[in-house]
Amino acid sequence: MTLSEYLKTMDKERLEAFANRCGTSVGQLRQVAYGNRRASAGLAVSLDRETGGVIACESQRPDIDWAYLRHKTA
Repeated sequence: MTLSEYLKTMDKERLEAFANRCGTSVGQLRQVAYGNRRASAGLAVSLDRETGGVIACESQRPDIDWAYLRHKTA
């Protein structure tokens, strides 16, 4: 599922709450969803977290080596 498809499943209230949980605005989410802006690394992580992995950070920022971060041990 793409971010734009995901956002279309929500009514205005749910979309506002989702944006707040992601630490951004609905407008910024739409800009990212439609390819007008690139998600920051932080927003990509928030989208992954808040969607339970439906919108994976890898899909928003394929230029980042997420595999390294996901498998890093302390």
